[in-house]
Amino acid sequence: MTTQVSKRKLTAILSADVKGYSRLMSQDEEATVKTLKQHRTTISELVSEHRGRVVDSPGDNILAEFASVVDAVKCAVKIQETLKGKNAELPENQRMEFRIGVNLGDVIEDEDRVYGDGVNIAARLEGLAEAGGICVSGTAFDHVKSKLSVGYQYLGEQTVKNISEPVRVYQVLMEPEATPSRPPFELASREKMAFPLPDKPSIAVLPFDNMSGDPEQEYFADGISEDIITGLSRLRWFFVIARNSSFTYKGKAVDVKLVARELGVRYVLEGSVRKGGNRVRITAQLIDASTGNHLWADRYDGDLTDVFALQDEITKKVVAAIEPKLLEAEGIRSQSRSPEDLDAWDMVMRANSLFWRFTPAEVEAAIDILKRAVERFPDYAPAYSMLAFILLVSGYVGCDFTERQVKLAAPFAARAAELDDSDPWAHLALGFLAFLMRRTDEAAEEFQRALDLNPNFAAAHGYLGWALAFDGRADQAIAHLELAIRMSPHDPQNAIFNTGIAVVHYLSGRFAEAVGFGRKALQQRSGFTACNRICIASLAQAGQIDEARAVLARLKEMHPELSIAWIEKHVPYTPGPMVKFIEGMRKAGLK
Repeated sequence: MTTQVSKRKLTAILSADVKGYSRLMSQDEEATVKTLKQHRTTISELVSEHRGRVVDSPGDNILAEFASVVDAVKCAVKIQETLKGKNAELPENQRMEFRIGVNLGDVIEDEDRVYGDGVNIAARLEGLAEAGGICVSGTAFDHVKSKLSVGYQYLGEQTVKNISEPVRVYQVLMEPEATPSRPPFELASREKMAFPLPDKPSIAVLPFDNMSGDPEQEYFADGISEDIITGLSRLRWFFVIARNSSFTYKGKAVDVKLVARELGVRYVLEGSVRKGGNRVRITAQLIDASTGNHLWADRYDGDLTDVFALQDEITKKVVAAIEPKLLEAEGIRSQSRSPEDLDAWDMVMRANSLFWRFTPAEVEAAIDILKRAVERFPDYAPAYSMLAFILLVSGYVGCDFTERQVKLAAPFAARAAELDDSDPWAHLALGFLAFLMRRTDEAAEEFQRALDLNPNFAAAHGYLGWALAFDGRADQAIAHLELAIRMSPHDPQNAIFNTGIAVVHYLSGRFAEAVGFGRKALQQRSGFTACNRICIASLAQAGQIDEARAVLARLKEMHPELSIAWIEKHVPYTPGPMVKFIEGMRKAGLK
């Protein structure tokens, strides 16, 4: 019997990915895929021209290897120069900028693929690069520093994820005479934040890595992260980015400083989960992105029956590291779950991981899991509240609300509140029910109750904004809708919230502004019928009749039964707003 020995070699690795790819996809999937294919072809051709080969290209990432590190860096520079010219020909919102990392390191070669820290470091360097920029490791720099007509700026030794030793990092200056685009050890400074920093401690919890080696355990690692987010969110003196935006970084090689800048927060928590048999190990580290300092890191081992206690312990340690005095002002409220709840929690986390992908098939799968959960665990409140909410909001995923959905959801929402009146999701569901039944005051009260329980509940802010819009409180409505988007800038629900802002402007007679937000919502989710409707009415009222009729024609293809009578029966406008809305739809030609 022979043992196959892995083939190792020293090679130059180039790793490239698209900056802001998820945002581009959410705005226009077809245009993004088309541009990505064109740029991929360009990159592949340039790799071949520089005597390299593409070894992998998952998602928006391209991995290539070169026998010469000089060729690899030359190729990286040529890629960025070429793509800069191609991007100049595209509309600004469709421009696709790659980040590139180059490393010289030892790898394992298996057939046509390469593996190992040599590859991983290149991926981490890519995450440190700016859009349209290149970062190289110290090992690569030592071979190219005097061989190319480019400049370099030392960014120091950087601690990168899953690499035991710090990595020397250099930024490539493609125009050496130019002022460097960033100083050494660039941090998440206030000036470069995508949003102004809040006036309270602000944090994003990244999805914890699944280290179990079993893809089926992804939902478990996600659940750990979600519960830590929930624990922090309940503290009113924190500003916490919602789960749906933190999770857009799942599976990506990211640098916490870039995450902090994109989300507008000071602190980032990341970690990993390893589940094996009845044991679980959780590691976590907290970084202050404004200084680059690791404030705290720890490892927790326990039985699965201890998992909720471990979550609470991590939450307490995070708060203590950021601001110890806050622990004295208000204790961390445990979610009061017993080990017997683990199986129920497990089912809810599985459903959650499916639902937020926001496709009709996965929404249906989530509903099926939650229906089984309430049958098996009739006293577990979160299963009821999530089932009620998903039944109601599923109307936004490519279809419209039906009376049947409301009837199905109502008893689940009521039961959730009966079992646990402190569950904010129960009050979110109750508010949604009241909203759909045109009981606007009651809806606003329930949404506010959810916020009293969880001040960082982005969805509750958004749906409260809808209720206030229908109640004629335009300024308050926009404030809550904008706050929902600020708390979760990459949320799939943001199409709903931008539609809400369009509705506020429409009802206030600001039709041009309504058109702008309606179009923004359409870019985020073109199949969302409500944003199509407000866009049609706003365009018609703004005098853009031809475009209004074109959008109406597309909507009728998606929703053939649409009519004025259907709107009056199913769309939950209260009487005053309904009259104004139908006026715009009639102008567009709807009968």
